Amino acid sequence: MMSRQKNQNYKGHGLPKGKEREQRASIRFKTTLMNTLMDVLHHRPGWVEVKDEGEWDFYWCDVSWLRENFDHTYMDEHVRISHFRNHYELTRKNYMVKNLKRFRKQLEREAGKLEAAKCDFFPKTFEMPCEYHLFVEEFRKNPGITWIMKPVARSQGKGIFLFRRLKDIMDWKKDTRSSDDQKDDIPVESYVAQRYIENPYLIGGRKFDLRVYVLVMSYMPLRAWLYRDGFARFSNTRFTLNSIDDQYVHLTNVAVQKTSPDYHPKKGCKWMLQRFRQYLASKHGPEAVETLFSDMDNIFIRSLQSVQKVIISDKHCFELYGYDILIDQDLKPWLLEVNASPSLTASSQEDYELKTSLLEDTLHVVDMEARLTGREKRVGGFDLMWNDGPVSREDGAHDLSGMGNFVTNTHLGCVNDRKKQLRQLFRSLQGQKKTPN
Repeated sequence: MMSRQKNQNYKGHGLPKGKEREQRASIRFKTTLMNTLMDVLHHRPGWVEVKDEGEWDFYWCDVSWLRENFDHTYMDEHVRISHFRNHYELTRKNYMVKNLKRFRKQLEREAGKLEAAKCDFFPKTFEMPCEYHLFVEEFRKNPGITWIMKPVARSQGKGIFLFRRLKDIMDWKKDTRSSDDQKDDIPVESYVAQRYIENPYLIGGRKFDLRVYVLVMSYMPLRAWLYRDGFARFSNTRFTLNSIDDQYVHLTNVAVQKTSPDYHPKKGCKWMLQRFRQYLASKHGPEAVETLFSDMDNIFIRSLQSVQKVIISDKHCFELYGYDILIDQDLKPWLLEVNASPSLTASSQEDYELKTSLLEDTLHVVDMEARLTGREKRVGGFDLMWNDGPVSREDGAHDLSGMGNFVTNTHLGCVNDRKKQLRQLFRSLQGQKKTPN
């Protein structure tokens, strides 16, 4: 995909030939995001910010830049950019479901129904308006249940509503067709209609979902890291199905919750994953929690495998995904969506510490400085969970899931002693450089 052609339409990034060795000493970065990311990049030793049209080695770009410029940008070998070219295959709600359905069919053909059932972690979903008739058929089979409508390409809870009557969807369909700003040449905005999970697990009577971070360094072969920290996001209002129009009950997005009249900025509405895991273990025991977290690992891997063949894997690209997971009363995890640009803005001091650590460790794994050997299974808070196949944990961990002796190298919600681990890692890497083979 990356052409060496240097005409007026192509912009080159990297360094002139012969300077590959020197480039590690100073790394030129660019970003348009003014949040914790900027703090982390500015504090990284040897990293220098580039403004406007300057040459860069590392670009944490937004997806709109990618869409307009990626195909016209030549990048040197060492250059890195923060999205895959067609990331939307996983991060747009309709494409994600389409790819998961296709992957489930493929698994059923190749490995049987039992294997395909491992993909049953997303609610029944229809793309609107194109699957409207299929949806109506399904709707009539289950009268009285709650559905949720979500625009496929918006975020932060915008445009979402719940409904139980076909009339509500008729009104929506009419509105999308006849709104004043809807011109003939502008396509109708796509939505997904999804069966609403009516039995969410509640803590203190309130609904929540989990934000989990997965870093993908390559799709061919698939190489994915899971971050130990994340958080549960709570709604501000006690859960009830009696008021389906109340977004403060049903939507856990911070952007929605902070507009609630009784929202307290200092108190916030988040728990760190470690606290959440400990809470569940005290209520249900370690085996049930181990099974739940193992089921979440399955979601991360299967969802990535579902797009592995359609995402354009480019050695210059990496992606930090924000997974949104809902847990029901049976401790079954459900995949709600995957975000290509998870919020890096901090809502509290604790949130700031989580996000700066997450970004520092992302940069350690991306490894612009070329310090890693490529054999690491842990870097800071990241654990390598898939490297063209499952990665095993070799710390004598007990298998509580009943899957035999193999224990996956994931530690979601476990103690994150990242600073100590990084000190040991970089000390050992220095030692290896000094000791000739």
